[in-house]
Formats: sequence, C-alpha cells, structure tokens
Amino acid sequence: MKKHSTGNFHISMRARVSIGVLLAAILAGVTLTSGALPRQENSGAKSAAELLDGFRHVEAASVSDAIEQITGKKTYMTHRMRPVFPTKFAGFAVTVALKKETNDDPNALQGMLAAIDSGEADSVYVMSVEDGADIAGMGGLMGTAMHARNFSGAVIDGGVRDVAYLSKIGFPVYALGIVPSTSIHHYRFAGSNIPIRCDGVDVKPLDIVVADADGVVVVPRAVAGEVLTLAQKMDFSEHSMYAYIEKLKSITEAVKKFGRL
Repeated sequence: MKKHSTGNFHISMRARVSIGVLLAAILAGVTLTSGALPRQENSGAKSAAELLDGFRHVEAASVSDAIEQITGKKTYMTHRMRPVFPTKFAGFAVTVALKKETNDDPNALQGMLAAIDSGEADSVYVMSVEDGADIAGMGGLMGTAMHARNFSGAVIDGGVRDVAYLSKIGFPVYALGIVPSTSIHHYRFAGSNIPIRCDGVDVKPLDIVVADADGVVVVPRAVAGEVLTLAQKMDFSEHSMYAYIEKLKSITEAVKKFGRL
C-alpha cells in the first residue's frame, strides 16, 4: 500500500510539473506538442493568406502610394503593361527569365514549364522576356496549366497570345501586347525563382504582385504588412471623400479634411 501510495504521489508531482510547464508555454506563446512545427507552419501560412486577402481588397494605386511613402521607391510597372481583359488580383511572385537565343534545342524552354508545374496556388507567374515586346512569352496552354493550379494570374514582360482562350477560361494576364509569335527556337530558359526585372521593376520570389485596372504594383515581401496597413488607410480616406466632395461640391475642402489626394 505504501509503495502504491508513493507511486501515486510521484505521478501527481509529474502532472503538476507538466501543468506548470504547459502554463508557462502558453504564457510565452509556445505550443509544446509533437505537432509544434506544423502548427507554426500553419500559423505562418494563415498570416500569408490574410496578407494576400488584404491586398486583394485594396486598390493598386493606394498600394503604389504606400510603397513610395514607406520605401521612397516606385515599384509600379509602366502604362505598357496592360491586361488581356479587365481584372483584379494579388498573389505571390513565381519568377521566370528567358534569354534571347536562336537554337534548335527541344528542351531550351523546359524550365519555364517546370516552374508552372511546381507553382503553388495563389502564385503570380512573373516572366521577363529579353527584348520580348513582339514575342509571346505565354499563351493558352501555359495559361490553362496555371489556371488548373489556381494561380492568381500572370505578368509577362513580353507579349501574350491565345487571348480568346485565356478570356474564355478567365485566366488574368498582363503583358506588353498581344502578338501571334512564339518563343520556341528564339529563346532559352535562364532561371526561375530568381530576382528579375519585369518592365523595369525589381521582382523577387514571393514578393506580392497586386494588379487592377490602374496597373501592376510589386510589393517587397519584407515590407508587405506595413504597406498593406497604410494602403488600407489610404483607401478608407479616399472612399470616404467621394460623398464629402459631392455634398460640398469642393475637392479643396475634402482634401483639407481627409488629407488625401
């Protein structure tokens, strides 16, 4: 009986120690379970999803203004980068570069296809095509693969073709123009998920790409949270101003009140 009682005493003490450790972990914001790492990964993914959802509900113009205020840099693409059809999206950049090179290599462009097949949902395919304004960097087949993998869209520093089919499946693409040409035998894959320049803007893998009727903006991932918060404030102020301007018939008074132009 004494041995049994002692055993119960030790179990009770272990339980108390475990409870104490658990409470300390909770206060420290740590989860002590065998699934601690997946829980942290899920938490990170959720934060990324929330961030993306936020950028999907703000205007590209506000995002552009916010980035310029925070970083002092302009990260929007030029007026040449236009959508195949009116659209709005946001997603994480998957970067691809093509180098101009005449060749007969059947595998010269295999890497750009592999980048699509390895891309995650909510990706934006951002491609730099060297001197490619009159070369279609992508078309209906690539668009179909991206659509099937739930990419958010594509931004091509070059041309695009098969726009009727892209419009039919509703896959959004921004490009420098619509051309019937091909990159096969004229280009070689030069890398994926590397830093590139797309229409004069630096883009790194997992940067956030925001696009709407006003154009395309690239948000450096390191400042994405700060940019989103400021862009949301800017959106709120601007949207509040419309009714105020209509009521007072004065944009000067609205700017005085809201400080936004």
